[in-house]
Amino acid sequence: MSLIEETIAAVRPLDEAAVREAREHQARLTKPPGSLGVLEEVSVRLAGLAGRCPPPLPEPAAVAVFAADHGVHAQGVTPWPQEVTAQMVANFLAGGAVVNAFAGQVGATVTVVDVGVAADLGPAPGLLARKVAPGTADMTEGPAMTPDQARRAMATGIEVARDLAGAGARCLLTGDMGIANTTASAALIAAFTGLPPERVTGRGTGIDDRTHAHKVEVVRAALARHGLLTAPDSGRVGTDPVTRPEAERILAAVGGLEHAALAGFILGAAALRVPVVLDGVIAGAAALVAAAMAPDVLGACVAGHRSAEPGHSATVGHLGLRPLVDLELRLGEGTGALLALPLVQGAARVLHEVATFDSAGVSGKDPGRSHDTITE
Repeated sequence: MSLIEETIAAVRPLDEAAVREAREHQARLTKPPGSLGVLEEVSVRLAGLAGRCPPPLPEPAAVAVFAADHGVHAQGVTPWPQEVTAQMVANFLAGGAVVNAFAGQVGATVTVVDVGVAADLGPAPGLLARKVAPGTADMTEGPAMTPDQARRAMATGIEVARDLAGAGARCLLTGDMGIANTTASAALIAAFTGLPPERVTGRGTGIDDRTHAHKVEVVRAALARHGLLTAPDSGRVGTDPVTRPEAERILAAVGGLEHAALAGFILGAAALRVPVVLDGVIAGAAALVAAAMAPDVLGACVAGHRSAEPGHSATVGHLGLRPLVDLELRLGEGTGALLALPLVQGAARVLHEVATFDSAGVSGKDPGRSHDTITE
């Protein structure tokens, strides 16, 4: 059994007994039932993932930034030169990027993984050299990756998840870097959801109207090239799940090496029963791949934020995930996931530290009254 098959086989549903216990415990805490909104559901999911209530606190945390380049860059989908990918990797390693600032604020570590940068990167502290290929091929002219390249990148993501968890991380966060990766993300999202390219293709690095219109047509051409373009009245949204073999084909056809690695990273976290906080549209596209391969992987996933990229809203809706933060972010790197991390940790801490009505000697709701004893 290969590492990928072994990992998929280890992904299991949430523990129903722990889920039930967490819901019951939430109902006994000194607050009105449901008053913490989405955070209560996060706490329940964390308990179900861990198989016990309260679950382990999701700390310390580690963000893995998977970096790779894209052959579709040659189609003029962004004004930024491809060299920026390698330059930003150097910036991450020097501690000068937004991901570094946000990670420092929440005490998370940053690991950068070269899974496909189109440049030779020298050894550096914090950099994992795992290059599968120097970028993908142009998906409008042929498959972006060979099946072997896609699987090697997925295996890399699984290994990174295992290594970070083995080093003590109790929460994993997705990060990414790759000029033109929102183009590949749009193609993946359209292929998995059945939505048309114009619905899921955003402005990425802030392109103008003309470049955006061109980008949409590039995505459309890539989908058509690989037989993945669906008619508006035949979308698969919620009705026609993508099978695992088809997911692998789609990934190799129009995905990126960082998408493949992120899919493996998400699968690896779920197999280890470690929560993984997803960043934006690139992580969302990778989660579509992972969920098609092992649907129960979503039990380990928390959508950190809602990206300004239109494809991300389509993605989280398709996956049934509720983003915790909505700040119109579209930076990537793992920044939105890092901003959401304290919310995830707070959700778990409530189950650990908040007193119950009985233990605190606080009166509960009077069944004869129409309002809660405790109000906001």
